[in-house]
Amino acid sequence: MTIITFKPKQVTKRLISILPPRSRDVLESRFGLGKDKDKLTLEAIGTIYGITRERVRQIEGHALSSILKSNLYNEHNQTFLELRDLIDSLGGIVAEDDLLQSVSNNPETQNHVYFLLVLGDPFKNKKEDFEFKQRWYIDHALSEKIHDSIRKVYKNLSTEDLVSESDIITNFLGHLKDVSDKYKKDEVIRRWLSLSKKIDKNPLGEWGLSSSSNISLKGMRDYAYLVIRAHGSPLHFSEVARQIKKMFNKEAHIATCHNELIKDKRFILVGRGLYALKEWGYSSGVVRDVIVEILKKNGALTKEEVVDLVLKERYVKPNTVIVNLQDTKIFKKDNKNRYSLV
Repeated sequence: MTIITFKPKQVTKRLISILPPRSRDVLESRFGLGKDKDKLTLEAIGTIYGITRERVRQIEGHALSSILKSNLYNEHNQTFLELRDLIDSLGGIVAEDDLLQSVSNNPETQNHVYFLLVLGDPFKNKKEDFEFKQRWYIDHALSEKIHDSIRKVYKNLSTEDLVSESDIITNFLGHLKDVSDKYKKDEVIRRWLSLSKKIDKNPLGEWGLSSSSNISLKGMRDYAYLVIRAHGSPLHFSEVARQIKKMFNKEAHIATCHNELIKDKRFILVGRGLYALKEWGYSSGVVRDVIVEILKKNGALTKEEVVDLVLKERYVKPNTVIVNLQDTKIFKKDNKNRYSLV
């Protein structure tokens, strides 16, 4: 949390003290500056005073303008310079929630800081849209460079992609041109990336498209995928369930985990209870199906060659492969003891 030298509540109370009672009350209600920290809408305030929402908007705008033109505003110039330096230290552009949290965890204090941001001349705000969260910045040119670089990062990602934090930072920096080196710190770049609603990171710190099930985890299958992927080799479903609990603190019943893995095409059963990821190159089906695919791809093979290739796909005993080869409706053996499809 950032330490600031001024007290936001005291500053706002002084600034609004120059206003007539109704104007002051409107600002307190709109920004949650009074006893009630909840912010009221234009309509709600209009109902209280028996006036239109547009009239409330006019009163609010006139009240802010009056404060800006007052000598009292100039007396608090250091406050706004400090807020400007704060935004700059956070990267020059920062999500509103991150900015307010950097000052205080107290919602009431955050309301007063937000009011000062709205009032302050140096500060510019962009509302939340389909690409980005609500954010504050000072330099328009820097803001646009950050936005453009983030767009280039997520447009190069597919739904399946998972990228390490170091790689996505490197990728982002590759698109970022003519920006001061003072901003090129990992914590600042992470903060910039967090502006995006298109990309996010999962509980393991890997980045990808926020729409991906690898990032926005919705159920046991998604957690199981990350567990097996992190393990790097086939894993028994009982161990998958245990690792979900250990890594993500999510309850995972063993039988339920097994059932979920069976249903998901991302996973391939490669042995007794052992599951691998399809993306690792494993083919689907039982041992017989694997043999069929191997012979389709390679043509006639000896028993030893078939066994060797199947064992790269399935964690089974060699004899299991040999037994399957005896199915004369599917496989035949030539005079050189090589197997092929009937």
